[in-house]
Amino acid sequence: MMKDKEKTIGNLIDKANVAFIASVDEDGFPNMKAMLVPRIRKGIKTFYFTTNTSSIRVRQYLSNDKASIYFYDKRFYRGVILVGNMEVLTDKENKELIWREGDEMYYPKGVTDEDYAVLRFRAFKGRYYRNFSSEDFIVE
Repeated sequence: MMKDKEKTIGNLIDKANVAFIASVDEDGFPNMKAMLVPRIRKGIKTFYFTTNTSSIRVRQYLSNDKASIYFYDKRFYRGVILVGNMEVLTDKENKELIWREGDEMYYPKGVTDEDYAVLRFRAFKGRYYRNFSSEDFIVE
């Protein structure tokens, strides 16, 4: 049993170089994609990612908000999957919240670029793997 799951899992996430996000396609099949790590993490419950409004993932989340995100530590062969819901946000406040200098490379029109969106993931459960065993947990 993890003593402090939020700290243990948070440390794993903070050291990750990549995040994997999953959506559900129109036929009900999972679709996985590597992403840049989240711009903001609030505990192990809420995560903010940047994305293109025109992406397939955005269309899938708008049709079905069920999602999961996965992080792993290659060095110690451990990982965590978080299951929850993904929102697509296009309001100015959330776009400004996670905007960083250099994002113009992806969104030439800046923070108001219509092809710039924010994905906000909210977890409600997860599964942590390490040392040849897994542990399910509820995210509060």
